[in-house]
Amino acid sequence: MQASPAQGASARGPKAAQGKVSQDPEVVELWERYKADGDARSRERLILQYSPLVKYVAGRVSVGLPATIEHGDLVSYGMFGLIDAIEKFDLGKGVRFETYAIARIKGAIIDELRSIDWVPRSVRGKARDVERALQSLEAKLRRTPSEKELAEEMGITLKELHNTLAQVSLTSLVALDESFSGDDNERQPLVDTIQDHKAPDPEARYEDIEQKQLLAQAIGKMNERERTVVVLYYFEGMTLAQIGEVLGVTESRVCQMHTKAVLGLRTKMTERTLG
Repeated sequence: MQASPAQGASARGPKAAQGKVSQDPEVVELWERYKADGDARSRERLILQYSPLVKYVAGRVSVGLPATIEHGDLVSYGMFGLIDAIEKFDLGKGVRFETYAIARIKGAIIDELRSIDWVPRSVRGKARDVERALQSLEAKLRRTPSEKELAEEMGITLKELHNTLAQVSLTSLVALDESFSGDDNERQPLVDTIQDHKAPDPEARYEDIEQKQLLAQAIGKMNERERTVVVLYYFEGMTLAQIGEVLGVTESRVCQMHTKAVLGLRTKMTERTLG
């Protein structure tokens, strides 16, 4: 079998991994055989075909995690997401499988991390402090606050804020994967809302469009650097190190900007959806 686009994913990111299944006749045949009668051998070959996606996603998720969480464990968690994606994928939707699978692989990893309660309570508290300060400042300023303004609001120095953001980066992993609703069975990541999903009815289609507009507006109100980090990381598939090279800063600095950006996004989206 020819190498699939997925097999370059770990090196080049999701943009390189988003080839349609129809590009490879052998892969299409596997899909059709599996979806027609649940052929076990076809299922196993599809899992093998797309397993590099799991390694790619696990590598991205591992950024900022404690050393006690091993990469191999993340891969194991992600395999469940891949299998679930293969079982539920609908060939008739016209959606790239890789795009569909990446979100579910990451979701499976995050669900498992949540279940083992890997974020210390003190760090969760700091994340809430940052979110409250962001919410307060944005209400006063009607714009995204600068780091200096955020530090002053929290009564700490800029250096202390950077240290706090570095710690809180552990919680920002899930910031763009929070649901618009409380139903975990139908959870839709925030980042998925800018993708083109087919809504089942006019009302759902309207809500989908509204969610995309809200997220686009929230991203648009960020300062240029934070907006660049979000776009390059979530939608261009670049690593924090690669983004650092683009911006001319260290990877740890990009991590801090990413944390502030996604916590701010979560604050904005929560206010809008509840309001």
